[in-house]
Amino acid sequence: MEATHIGMGTVMAHAAYGPNAQAALQAVTHEARRLEQLLSRFVPDSDVAAINRTAGMARQTVSTETLAVLTQAQALSALCGGAFDITVAPLVDLWDVQHATAPPAAARIRRAAALVDYRDLTLCQNTFEAMLRRPGQALDLGGIGKGYASDAFMRLLMSMGITSAYANLGGNVSTLGARPDGAPWRVGIRHPRGDGLLCAVEMIGQAVVTSGDYERFFIDRRGKRYHHILDPRAGRPAAKGLISATVVAPEAMAADALSTALLASGMEAGLDWFSQYGAAQAILIDERLNLYCSKGLGGCLQTVAGVKPILI
Repeated sequence: MEATHIGMGTVMAHAAYGPNAQAALQAVTHEARRLEQLLSRFVPDSDVAAINRTAGMARQTVSTETLAVLTQAQALSALCGGAFDITVAPLVDLWDVQHATAPPAAARIRRAAALVDYRDLTLCQNTFEAMLRRPGQALDLGGIGKGYASDAFMRLLMSMGITSAYANLGGNVSTLGARPDGAPWRVGIRHPRGDGLLCAVEMIGQAVVTSGDYERFFIDRRGKRYHHILDPRAGRPAAKGLISATVVAPEAMAADALSTALLASGMEAGLDWFSQYGAAQAILIDERLNLYCSKGLGGCLQTVAGVKPILI
């Protein structure tokens, strides 16, 4: 049984198989709404919005779930040295890629970038409080929220007795078990400069998340292209040689953040820290359309005719 709905600013498509499938999919739809109310910075009553409103002024009491999400997000930010940073909101708002026609002035970029530092998020595990250290700082879970939601959906489906399912949150795909016939799920990876797919990966019970420079972008009057994946350290769209980064991992939340961070880091620097996260595998595409993949993917990767992956 399948279900589709809008949530977290994207189209969510789910499928679940088994005698309890209909009720399980209804529960997933409700869970999506609950998580958006809890974690979206654009929902005034959310925990994240409250933290942003009182940045530099006061601590906010948050739910145990929000605290857990922020704790893991901060740890992932540290792992990649800030290539992914949950305090990136000032830069996201400044660039406003969906509506922009020209890049911001350099001075404005510097001011916004100075506010971005995941280490300025204080989390108190004993009192369930969170606070941003400086006024003007703000959290944005856009690079991790859909991943967390995907993981939550899989946990919910398992609790309702579902053993075969998937969730697709705008290209952020999580799977539970195998397909009903026992075969692996097959997730396509879009060609970053053309139509259709460049490759596909087969897996069971894993998440596959791709970040690409082709998803949202604008072109200025000089013909220069600016995409929405920002390097928080530079204050600008990532420009380190990669145009698509896919992470395959047991948890979508980690895959979500790590795919963004790999694109921002580039091949060499990205693989240095990525190797420390042993549970994940990567599929990377550079500006020349070279395709690189982790050795651990083995025979799980299928490519279109003529494309040979380079093992990393």
